[in-house]
Amino acid sequence: MPEFRQNMITKDWVIIATERARRPEDFKPKEERTITAVQHLASCPFCPGNEDRTPPESYVLERDGRWRVRVVPNKFAPLQDSLYSERQQVGRFLKVEGYGIAEVVIETPRHDLSLATMPQDHVHDVINTYVARYRQLSQNERIILVTVFCNHGPRAGTSLEHPHSQIIATPIVPPEFRDQLFKSQVSTDTYGSCVYCQVVTEEITHRVRVVEQSEHFLVVCPFASSVPFEMRLYPKRHCSSFGAITDDEAADLARVLKRSLLRLYIGLDNPDYNFVIRSAPTDQPEVKFYHWYIILRPRLTTPAGFEMGTGIYINTTPPERCADFLQAVNVDEDQTSMEFSP
Repeated sequence: MPEFRQNMITKDWVIIATERARRPEDFKPKEERTITAVQHLASCPFCPGNEDRTPPESYVLERDGRWRVRVVPNKFAPLQDSLYSERQQVGRFLKVEGYGIAEVVIETPRHDLSLATMPQDHVHDVINTYVARYRQLSQNERIILVTVFCNHGPRAGTSLEHPHSQIIATPIVPPEFRDQLFKSQVSTDTYGSCVYCQVVTEEITHRVRVVEQSEHFLVVCPFASSVPFEMRLYPKRHCSSFGAITDDEAADLARVLKRSLLRLYIGLDNPDYNFVIRSAPTDQPEVKFYHWYIILRPRLTTPAGFEMGTGIYINTTPPERCADFLQAVNVDEDQTSMEFSP
């Protein structure tokens, strides 16, 4: 029997279409995606030796004289930091110059790895890079929102195969996010506690959608998942800004993020996906009503007319089944880890 489910935080509805239910195995790609299985590709601008093909680094993490993670301005940035951010009227319309900062995080010198398959200590380097850039960009008085995200695979929107993620800092908080902040604040005013903390407590209590639980983080397939195998990574400690993450939490996050991506890599044959770190605006770094988290969505289905017309997603696989499937994937003995020698 199909059912509507409501997101406890945003109040958005989804449909869990059980009459269309698909087994988790059905989501494995019918055709293998072509991947360049070489450590170094001469034509790739992100591979070592081609550093002159990217803008100068804004941040670099090195070891033994070699870079492990590089951050460079996005050569094809949608925003530019040389512009202004003042609003302008155009008749009854409003516009503002495209001020902002867009960076690319080149996650590894290895062309053939990903966050799922690289060693955990290297994923930790990537997380530490995210934190360092987030904190630096947050100090810019013209910036209000810093978004860290990763597009993995063509269906997720990536154009380069070499493992990388992105950071975009903007002077604008979009209405959808403002609405989420407002609803979270209303919930806290009503019930006296953070709604995200309530979700964490609820999921730990019932355990039917928990994929993994560590000392500092909870990984779940949310109750009102928009798509099959959607996951949320919540810090257990209430904290509204990603920039306030501790060293111990960063190390733990590297572990649970890698394991979550590895579950998809092994269980669903390396699907395309997006993940986004959602954090409070930089002018509200610590508030009682918001809680930073990561949303991870595999690109296994395509939204159609109903979703576009109503904003209500149709999910063909209950999150409880997805959580069971992902939890059963063996990632304790990492069969994909490779000796790292750039």
